[in-house]
Amino acid sequence: MPERSALQRAGTVNTRSGTGRALAGLCAALVFGMVPLGKWLAPGVSLPHLLVREGLWWTYAAVLLAWLHFAEKLPLSSIGLRRVTWKSFVFALLAAFVSIAIMGVQFSIVIPRLHLDASQVLAQQRALLALPYWLRGLLVLRAGVVEEILFRGYLMEKIRQLTGSIALAVLVSVAAFTFAHLAGWGWVQFIPVAAIGLLFALLYAGRRDLPSNMLGHFLTDAAGFLTR
Repeated sequence: MPERSALQRAGTVNTRSGTGRALAGLCAALVFGMVPLGKWLAPGVSLPHLLVREGLWWTYAAVLLAWLHFAEKLPLSSIGLRRVTWKSFVFALLAAFVSIAIMGVQFSIVIPRLHLDASQVLAQQRALLALPYWLRGLLVLRAGVVEEILFRGYLMEKIRQLTGSIALAVLVSVAAFTFAHLAGWGWVQFIPVAAIGLLFALLYAGRRDLPSNMLGHFLTDAAGFLTR
């Protein structure tokens, strides 16, 4: 009996420890994704400042993956990082197609019909398209890889682990993703960004295939910033 009680206490401690680490990682993912630390640390628009901010994004992802492996003792597959299959490509292409269609409807129908002020969106687009092509490529690659780790794979799995609710995981993922994009693109983009966030959150929830999400996200952004 004493040995059994000791084992039960040890299991409780391990469970609490695992929960605490998951919660800490979740908080870190939210801070990394939603708090503009890069703009505070490197607020300029020069090439060095942009590169510093991009490096910081990659650092966020590396820190979370290191925390997952060394602190939580979980494999990368626990956040959907697994071998790519032909289905990964198919679902990525479908997600990119739907995302591009959403943006097309926004710019060709919603904004003109409702006479919305799209000046901030257009200014952001012009600023990005004015960057060197290689830098745009890095931005698109980073968005596809890092944002999917932060807002989908890691964030959604930790919420599911802590609450057991995939619906809540989807909701928080969409909210965090949308909020993170409003500062740069403005409120006129609220609905399309939220819709795309929901699309990729549901894609991850249904397949738990993070590379598929990454490729779909990359193709979506590439269509806007690497084809001109």
